Amino acid sequence: MAGAIALPIGISLSSDIEYREGRAKPYKARVRWVDPVTKKRPSKSESFAEERDARKWIERLEEDAENGIDPRMATMPLAEYGEANMELIMRGLEEKTKVPYMAGWRLRVVPTVGHLPVRRISNGVVDRAVHTWIADGCSRSVVKNSIAPLVRTMEQARRDGLVEYNPAKVTGWQQEYKRAEDELEDPRALALPDWYTLTALADALVARSHREYRGWGDVVLFEACTATRIGEVSGCRVKDIDTKNWIWNLRRQTTPGPGGLLDKGTKGKRARKVPIIEDIRELVLERIALTEGDPDARLFVGPRGGRITTAILRDATHWDDVVTQLGYEHLRRHDLRHTGLTWMADAGVPVHHLQKIAGHGSITTTQRYLHPDQQTVTDAGELLTEHLRAPRTPRLLVVK
Repeated sequence: MAGAIALPIGISLSSDIEYREGRAKPYKARVRWVDPVTKKRPSKSESFAEERDARKWIERLEEDAENGIDPRMATMPLAEYGEANMELIMRGLEEKTKVPYMAGWRLRVVPTVGHLPVRRISNGVVDRAVHTWIADGCSRSVVKNSIAPLVRTMEQARRDGLVEYNPAKVTGWQQEYKRAEDELEDPRALALPDWYTLTALADALVARSHREYRGWGDVVLFEACTATRIGEVSGCRVKDIDTKNWIWNLRRQTTPGPGGLLDKGTKGKRARKVPIIEDIRELVLERIALTEGDPDARLFVGPRGGRITTAILRDATHWDDVVTQLGYEHLRRHDLRHTGLTWMADAGVPVHHLQKIAGHGSITTTQRYLHPDQQTVTDAGELLTEHLRAPRTPRLLVVK
């Protein structure tokens, strides 16, 4: 498919809005039209919480149709749009350039923002995507080769009339890379301050989710208290939990990949043991009970039993809105891991033990969580003072 599908200029869509009582998004907007080539009568629909939003959606598609844009193209997710137009998107590039661009598209762009409709790709969405890639340890060249195909795809969307400007043309991303590096040098700055704040966040996210699904709050508490990644939480099975010694034998993660979600080994390719603190043990037992004791069942799933990802958690709980309202607008899902590791460091967990729990390949990474606070510095000074003032046996000088 090359570009947007052209419709006869001035074509009118038939539309309707159906109200379905008892649903979180009860207003179902739908449009129909006659395909000029096949003569079939396709349709598109989407559900909304408010009737005015449903009407705006219809009005936008009617405007698109008058300008010759197929409603299917106008509502297409980024991944599908890119696949349909990749030949146009990559035209004029040499093969040696296409290869890294396509790798960036498949491995980073599609898993991160591919599920979003083209028109929902904004400057903010792109900024957060870039920050995620940087936080995952991607090099500057990898980030560059991921931004480039996104820019070209959104430029094609602009030519097709789907967006008014190219939101992927982010400026100063090198400075963003430096800022993210600085944050990673001091991950303590990304941590939540205390247990009360964590539980308040979990409760607020549950309250904003459809039918207040408690599982989202459980995921947040478990990830923070085990200092793990959400992919590792998603990959956790009932059989991995030792409820006698309260140890999680962490051996896998669930992450986005080409073709969908994949189950694979941990990031460091090594299994590790993670303690389960008393505060979340009841939560874990409740999750196990929901599986009816199936050892292969996932401990944490979505409301319909599906696998969870950071993007699913974000969208299902309106994460960005919630953290902004709570005064933590820069908080990302991965910062729950920073929270847990910071708390463990402050609790006095020895650095070599913390390294094993975190699964860090280098102890230098772990040591970033050990930056002393003011009280720690004061305590160190007092300990040294006591040591120097302690009575000791006079030293004998031997004269030769």
